[in-house]
Amino acid sequence: MSSNAYIESINLLKKASSPEGFLASALDISNYKRVWARDGVICGLAALASGDEQLINTFEQTLKTLASHQHGMGTIPSNVAFNGKEVEVSYGGLAGRVDAVTWFIIGVCQLAYYKKDTSVVNQYKPHIEKCLALLNAWEFNNKHLIYVPLSGNWADEYITDGYVLYDQLLRLWALKSYNHFENRDEITHKINQIQDQIYVNFIGQSTKEKFHPRAFEAMEKISHLPASFSPSGYKTQFDAFANSLFLLLNIGDSELEGKIFSYSLQLLKDTKLKVLPAFWPPVMEQDEEWSLLKDNCKYEFRNFPYEFHNGGSWPMVNGFYGMALSYQGYKAEAQNLLEHIDFLNAQKEFSFYENFNTKTGEPIGVPKCAWSAAATVMLRQTLNNKFKILVN
Repeated sequence: MSSNAYIESINLLKKASSPEGFLASALDISNYKRVWARDGVICGLAALASGDEQLINTFEQTLKTLASHQHGMGTIPSNVAFNGKEVEVSYGGLAGRVDAVTWFIIGVCQLAYYKKDTSVVNQYKPHIEKCLALLNAWEFNNKHLIYVPLSGNWADEYITDGYVLYDQLLRLWALKSYNHFENRDEITHKINQIQDQIYVNFIGQSTKEKFHPRAFEAMEKISHLPASFSPSGYKTQFDAFANSLFLLLNIGDSELEGKIFSYSLQLLKDTKLKVLPAFWPPVMEQDEEWSLLKDNCKYEFRNFPYEFHNGGSWPMVNGFYGMALSYQGYKAEAQNLLEHIDFLNAQKEFSFYENFNTKTGEPIGVPKCAWSAAATVMLRQTLNNKFKILVN
């Protein structure tokens, strides 16, 4: 199936291409017929992995669209919709989207790295500098970790908030990518400060004072990094996206990375679909966090146990986990994961669903999702040694 799945994935990415950039879905469903920052950049990474000039051009247009609608304060749009001459720009719904800013920086730098062209970074340098200043402001306490509101990133109806690991790692990746071209001492210093605070507050491998020492000591010892913490304490769910980014950035020691791989590979074996759920375990109705989860939706509730962000399985997330497996030498496991991603994407004649019920295997959400196709392209080309992301 692998070769056919790759061809179908490329075809879907082309169908999801518009003159303004990548659309979240090739179908005109809900608000998915828009150029989204995170979706667009992830599809852009797949474009670079494919080497397809048409897709790479769409990626370039995606970045132009996002940059041209950057807010005066530096915020990158969560999404931009085009309806004839009318343009609708959204920076978030119930809360602003922090990760739009970091994905934009990553996208620009990955494109420049692929093209071996520093002028790409120079073109967007004023936009990037505004993004970095805004990220500094979002620390609020000037202690090097950004504070993310509930609904402030891709898991926009989930329970993570405060110091969310996923967002700290995206910022770290963005800074490392940008400094690959800038090579500035102050950026290097900031990278080291952020990385140090991740070690202090998410791992505990430091004698330095933690943000929330009482909550950290009360946190049950887990074999992976916690999803987030806030003044109310830690949320210890396994965040597959965040832990994958941690492994991709290669900032942990071998013992910690080994623990994360051990936990995640066992979770792969234990699940029906043989792919990682986005967050695990699911929040159940009897859990204390259910009240926070059930009201965190603007329209309809989607986070039933084992679905959507609440334990649902996303091909896109598994694409990043598969790349982490491949980079760290788990080639056979990554190849096996790719086959299961392809199997999910192929459901209902290659419908490329957004996510799947981890317990039943039923497809959930929007079909023809471009970043589900991106997962296949990125991971397949990584395994074929045709794609390497810039991480430092």
